[in-house]
Amino acid sequence: TVITYAFNLLVNHLMLVPSVFADKLLVITVATKESDGFHRFMQSAKYFNYTVKVLGQGEEWRGGDGINSIGGGQKVRLMKEVMEHYANQEDLVILFTECFNVIFAGGPEEVLKKFQKSNHKVVFAADGILWPDKRLADKYPIVHIGKRYLNSGGFIGYAPNINQIVQQWNLQDNDDDQLFYTKIYIDPLKREAINITLDHKCKIFQTLNGAILLNYFGNYVPNAWTQDNGCTLCDLDTIDLSTVRPNVTIGVFIEQPTPFLPRFLDILLTLDYPKEALKLFIHNKEVYHEKDIKVFFDKAKREISTIKIVGPEENLSQAEARNMGMDFCRQDENCDYYFSMDADVVLTNPRTLKILIEQNRKIIAPLVTRHGKLWSNFWGALSPDGYYARSEDYVDIVQGNRVGIWNVPYMANVYLIKGKTLRSEMNERNYFVRDKLDPDMALCRNAREMGVFMYISNRHEFGRLLSTANYNTSHYNNDLWQIFENPVDWKEKYINRDYSKIFTENIVEQPCPDVFWFPIFSEKACDELVEEMEHYGQWSGGKHHDSRISGGYENVPTDDIHMKQIDLENVWLHFIREFIAPVTLKVFAGYYTKGFALLNFVVKYSPERQRSLRPHHDASTFTINIALNNVGEDFQEKPNTIFSHS
Repeated sequence: TVITYAFNLLVNHLMLVPSVFADKLLVITVATKESDGFHRFMQSAKYFNYTVKVLGQGEEWRGGDGINSIGGGQKVRLMKEVMEHYANQEDLVILFTECFNVIFAGGPEEVLKKFQKSNHKVVFAADGILWPDKRLADKYPIVHIGKRYLNSGGFIGYAPNINQIVQQWNLQDNDDDQLFYTKIYIDPLKREAINITLDHKCKIFQTLNGAILLNYFGNYVPNAWTQDNGCTLCDLDTIDLSTVRPNVTIGVFIEQPTPFLPRFLDILLTLDYPKEALKLFIHNKEVYHEKDIKVFFDKAKREISTIKIVGPEENLSQAEARNMGMDFCRQDENCDYYFSMDADVVLTNPRTLKILIEQNRKIIAPLVTRHGKLWSNFWGALSPDGYYARSEDYVDIVQGNRVGIWNVPYMANVYLIKGKTLRSEMNERNYFVRDKLDPDMALCRNAREMGVFMYISNRHEFGRLLSTANYNTSHYNNDLWQIFENPVDWKEKYINRDYSKIFTENIVEQPCPDVFWFPIFSEKACDELVEEMEHYGQWSGGKHHDSRISGGYENVPTDDIHMKQIDLENVWLHFIREFIAPVTLKVFAGYYTKGFALLNFVVKYSPERQRSLRPHHDASTFTINIALNNVGEDFQEKPNTIFSHS
């Protein structure tokens, strides 16, 4: 068979033939298996009320290895058998078409009207590519406008004439159907006797040489998504989880040093899904994260009965690890779904797993994006070399202007696959290896070639993606430096959850004139900042002579470590601009600060080194002091930021 992506183009303002005539159109297709493409085809046929006869159901496919190879004779043999029953019905019109790569975009009346206007008994789809025997090119009639070559993916004709063609078949199931039809067409005597033509101008059959483009059209045609009604197919064939509880294996992949990993692992335990129905497969490539995995395992083992951890000592490649994780579900007959999650995914919706299962797709991913960017976990199109290309609707999908479930050529980071799909269409173990492709691209290419559709859903807010490219692990608490790369996650971890109430509720206290108390840091921020300073350990000793400052002399010395010494200065200044400056504007009405400070440091008060600090003037516009310890317990450490005049 040839690579045929044909669908009937909808053309408006046509005079319709009587519906009685439309009843005389029979669509015939061949499907030995009910693929995603077959279901899409039948869905579009049902939309336009076509009568469809499916041949080959339940048969073994013996027509060749795939869409890119010679074969397809089995389809002709099946047509030959069935057409014997219609051979004498002169008023019956037969439309044969492929099904796995075809969408109807117009109704029977329209198709019959166009066929009638062709003034031929049989019309084949036309193509700009000659296949499979290019040596036959000069035997084709010259065409000045339109496509010249026959495409056997679709043809329409009166039943006796179609029968006249297919009864000439005397070859094997794995011989080529397109070559068979081509030889009949290029024979002038047979072409004239049967009265065959090609749909040179694609008025009935629009042939596309690219399944990805067809899948894109299928997101909209016929009326799958409209501006007025949105997604019209999203709620078809969904699963009611109130009556079933599928078993899910979650595959977790930590393939590079990743910020905020403990939070990611904790999210697994907060998913709104029965823990007794979950199993975990965790691949951790990084020695750096082994302590996080151990802490998580000690918590998770009390809730999840099966947890398999593959650590860095196994020295697995990313592809090998992902193959192993997927196979962990594939080999388990009780595994209904495989939910793969990379460590850079932040799921903020606890119902994500349930939502994806309810959609009842073989492969479906939740849309996640990087905060404030168009970077996401899917591609809407592919370039000619198989890499990223932006589809026309990509930005609208990412920004939520078009909401639905979208058939896409590539998805990564987080996705759900049916267990029975892994044990049928995708039953090979090596799906993450393909030529020199990255594992995610290899998986998607293999899925595309198997005809398994991949969907992305943006019907709900699911979460976001972390940036991991510039994650520096040379510090003690490395997440402290993530304020630029992952500002939302930094804020969630380090800013007090009551901070926003400063601006919405009256929670700022004023114990004396021009002194204000308000929440700023989380407990985790205080603890990690203290740990970072203690880990650095080079406290100044509270001496007047200080080579770190201009002039080398400190009038009121403290036992401190400057933010510059641990390379946290830029982070601290950004923190001041983002979180302190808005508060100064609230408490000092009309005052705007640039948020710049010459000295930023943490002071350590201890009986042995510095017991107290004598009163002094900071020579600053304002000063902020943050207590890093628990009041009444060990109130000994605090940071001190001295602001310059602005």
